[in-house]
Amino acid sequence: MKPSTDITVSVRAGKGTQWALASKSFRRNWDLYLILIPVIAYFIIFKYIPMYGVQIAFRDFMATKGITGSPWAGFKHFRRFFDSYYFWRLLGNTLGISVYQLVAGFPVPIILSLMINELRNKFLKKTAQLVTYAPHFLSVVVVVGMMSLFLSPQYGIVNKVIKFFGKEPIFFMAKPEYFKTLYVFSGIWQNAGWDSIIYLAAIVGIDQEIYEAATVDGASRFQKIWHVTLPGIMPTVIILLILNSGRIMNVGFEKVFLMQNNMNIDASDVISTYVYRSGILSAQYSFSAAVDLFNSVINCILLVAVNTISRKVSETSLW
Repeated sequence: MKPSTDITVSVRAGKGTQWALASKSFRRNWDLYLILIPVIAYFIIFKYIPMYGVQIAFRDFMATKGITGSPWAGFKHFRRFFDSYYFWRLLGNTLGISVYQLVAGFPVPIILSLMINELRNKFLKKTAQLVTYAPHFLSVVVVVGMMSLFLSPQYGIVNKVIKFFGKEPIFFMAKPEYFKTLYVFSGIWQNAGWDSIIYLAAIVGIDQEIYEAATVDGASRFQKIWHVTLPGIMPTVIILLILNSGRIMNVGFEKVFLMQNNMNIDASDVISTYVYRSGILSAQYSFSAAVDLFNSVINCILLVAVNTISRKVSETSLW
C-alpha cells in the first residue's frame, strides 16, 4: 500500500474514532445536551437570524417595498454619518465615557473581592457581601431617580452640605462637566459588588496548599495577596478585561437617556442615543442601522485586537 493511501486510511480511522466518541458522549449525557437546545435556539432566533436585516444599512429602506425590494445605496449612509456635524461629538462622548468607566471601574471589583476575601468574621463577611451586592438589583430608573433626589439643587442632601459651608448650590444633573463622573461612579456603586462575585469564585479555586506554603515561608497577608491571590485570579482578570474592551463602544442607552437633558446634551449625547433619535423618532431606519453597524464593527475590531495582544503577552485569551 502506498504511503499516501496509509495516511488517508489513518485520517478516516481518526475521524471515525472521534465520531464514535462523540456519539457515546451524547448517549451518555443526552439530558445535558437537551438543556442546551433553548440556549442554541435563543442565539439562532434572536442573534443570527436578525443579521439578515443588517443589509438595510446599505439600502434606502422603504417599508412598503421590504428589505430586498428597497434600492441599493452602498456606503451612502456611512458617508453621511462620517461627514455629519455630530460624528466627532458622538465618538468623543462614547469613547470618553467608556474609557473612563473602564479605567475607574474595572479595578474596583478586584479590590473589593480581595478585601471581602480577607475578612475572617463570617457574619461581617456576609454583611459586606449583602451590602455591596444589593445595589445591583435596583433598576436603572431607580438609580437615576436617587441621583436626581440626592443632587437636587433645592432639596438634595449634597447641596444641603454645600449650602452649610456657605457655597452656592450646584445643579449637577444639568452641568456637562459632571455628567461623565456621575454616570461612571453611580455605575461603580451599583455594579462593583455584583462584578466581584466572579473574582471571589476564582479566589476560592486557588489551591489552599499554596497559602499554607507561603505561611510556612513567613509571608505576610499582603505578600500572600500579591504573590498568591493576584497571580491566581489573573487569567480571570485578563479574560474579563478582553470582554470589557470588546464592549467599549457600547455605552448603555437607558441610563444615558434618563440622565440626558437639553443642558448636558453636549457631554451626554452618545451613539446609542443618536441611533434612537434618528431611527425611532425620525424614522431614518437605514441611516440609524448604518450608525449602529459602524458601532458594532469598531467593537469587533477592538475585541480581536485586545485578544491578540493578550495572547502574545500573557498567553491568556478567549481563543
